[in-house]
Amino acid sequence: MTTTRQDAWSKDEDILLAEIVLRHIREGGTQLQAFEEVGKLLSRTSAACGFRWNSYVRKQYKSGIELAKKQRKQLKKTIGTEEYTADEVIVKPSASPIPVQNQFDEMMLYLKDLYDKASKWEQENIDSSTVKEKTKELEEKLTILKKENEELQSELDSMEGAYKALVELMEKARQMVVFKDEDKLPKV
Repeated sequence: MTTTRQDAWSKDEDILLAEIVLRHIREGGTQLQAFEEVGKLLSRTSAACGFRWNSYVRKQYKSGIELAKKQRKQLKKTIGTEEYTADEVIVKPSASPIPVQNQFDEMMLYLKDLYDKASKWEQENIDSSTVKEKTKELEEKLTILKKENEELQSELDSMEGAYKALVELMEKARQMVVFKDEDKLPKV
């Protein structure tokens, strides 16, 4: 079966990718193994899974990655300093177990963080649509005001022309009065 899908990633696929990668990190596996596992489940190439993880999904799970790394360290302390894969883990009888309450608390903090991020993202989308609507309204007002400005500018130009004509007419009338007054003066 070929694994060459070209469609967009859904939220569910992103979540599955994150869960499997985080499980591999937590259990001491490699990300490449995780990408191959996800690729088989989603009929995608492991390269596509790796690209999606590195370009988009990883940024949304920073706290989850840190939590998985902490759990991996705790697991290593529990089983000793040797490297084991998830399938080879053998808990020594003398090893102290990882406190379940700590894991639960950390997981709850992680889930709360995800919930807060999702809420914030939804609010930003709502704010974004409100801003877009307000921007559209303001652009419409701007168009109306530009048209009004052009009309007023045209009216002003017309009034300035009429004013100049009136001033010229008054100047000619003044000159005529002055000229007639000069004719009335006795000649010396």
